[in-house]
Amino acid sequence: MILCVGTTPAVQRVMVFERLIPDTVNRASQTLEGIAGKSVNVAKVLRALGARPMAIGLAGGDRGRFVLEMLRERGIETEFIPVTATTRQCTTLLDQSSGRQTELVEESGAVDADTVDRLHDVLKRRLQQSRAVIMSGTLAPGIPPTFYREGVEMAKAKGILSVVDARGAVLDAAIEAGPGLVKPNHAELEATLGRRLADESAVVEGMRELLKRGARRVVVTAGKYPTLAADQTGCWRVTNPPIRAVNAIGSGDSVTAGLVWKLDGGATLEEACRWGCAAGAANALSLMPGDLEIEDVRRLVDEVRVQPIS
Repeated sequence: MILCVGTTPAVQRVMVFERLIPDTVNRASQTLEGIAGKSVNVAKVLRALGARPMAIGLAGGDRGRFVLEMLRERGIETEFIPVTATTRQCTTLLDQSSGRQTELVEESGAVDADTVDRLHDVLKRRLQQSRAVIMSGTLAPGIPPTFYREGVEMAKAKGILSVVDARGAVLDAAIEAGPGLVKPNHAELEATLGRRLADESAVVEGMRELLKRGARRVVVTAGKYPTLAADQTGCWRVTNPPIRAVNAIGSGDSVTAGLVWKLDGGATLEEACRWGCAAGAANALSLMPGDLEIEDVRRLVDEVRVQPIS
């Protein structure tokens, strides 16, 4: 089982417009509702790839019940702690005329100390049954920034792969514990390092800094631009397959899922990146984040180019 941990799931609405014009009435040609949030996306993709994920987190109100219902319909095991604050809703606006995507993100409500303790207990207990743990997304207000670090420490004690997809103080704290993989995107890496990374060499330097601080592997996504990866044996540039993207939201989470799916099977980082980037591209072919098809991943993986960076 692969444990997918996150405290900010969401009900996800995707609205498609032939042309989106500010300051006017815009009528959607298509509207979809589903579930998302980084950890939820990861769990959905892992399930589509044939893995056995389990999602743990927080759920509140009718939206929280909807998230749980949709996860269970997909055959994904869950253990969510009920909270008072209603699970957030996020909306993606897709402008077909320009290809632009606008994301409207509702922040999650705060949780109390008792909820934090209960979530910690769930994480500790479920880790005993897991082969890997993926901790991703913003922590809900009230959860200390060391929460993912504690998960990394528990995973190391059990000898399983730990993965962190976060930013800033949360990622800083986790890195010191020596996670098996960290996967920020370009903006998250800049936020963590506190400086602008203007070109590839600057990103590579930043990745090596994270390796020195304790991370075993670092993968940095950058949307349609090449993904960069590094471990103690080398550094690689991974070029995405050419596609016509429908909605790229959730592609970074899909990369994470593909990476862990292959690393859990014994693949090298270089090989895992091929499958991870194929999963990221396959995700962009669907309107709802995380709703990819494994046939698309298998088709696209041969079009991913991996080049070593000296």
